[in-house]
Amino acid sequence: MLLLARLGLRAGEVVALTLDDLDWERGDLCIRANGGHADRLPMPQDVGAALADYLRVSRPVCDCRQVFVRLRAPQRGFANSVAICSIVHRALKRAGLDPAHKGAHLLRQPVATQLLRQGASLAEIGELLRHRNPQTTMIYAKVDLDMLRPLALPWPGGVQ
Repeated sequence: MLLLARLGLRAGEVVALTLDDLDWERGDLCIRANGGHADRLPMPQDVGAALADYLRVSRPVCDCRQVFVRLRAPQRGFANSVAICSIVHRALKRAGLDPAHKGAHLLRQPVATQLLRQGASLAEIGELLRHRNPQTTMIYAKVDLDMLRPLALPWPGGVQ
C-alpha cells in the first residue's frame, strides 16, 4: 500500500517489482514500465522500512524473485495487477470507505495533489508518476480551491 500511496506506483509496477530492483545502498528502486522502460525512484525511509520489515518478517520463504508473493501455496509472485487491486479494495472496505473507484489507481491522484501542495512543479510530478505526456499529469493535478484562494484578487466592490 505504501508503494501505491507514497510513490504513486501502478498496480502492475508493484507486481513486477523484483528483489533485484531494490537498491538498499543507493536508497532507490527500479520501476519497470510496459515496453521494457525502467525508471529509478528514490525509496523514502518509511517505504524502505516497511519493505525491509515485510521481507524479514512477513514474506514467505520461497525461490520467487518477485518482491510480493502469495501467502498461500503455491507461494509465487502475483500473476497480474488484479491481486494488488483486490488488496486495495479490501483495505478500503476495512477502513469503511466506499469511493466510486476502488482499484490501486485511486491512490495516484493523492500523490500528485500532495506534491503540488508541497510546491512541486507539474513536470516534477509527471516525472515521479512516470507520465510520458504532460497532459496526463494535468488530469491528476485537479484544481485545489484552498491553494488558489490566497492567489485570487478581491472582487471589485465585493466584501473582503
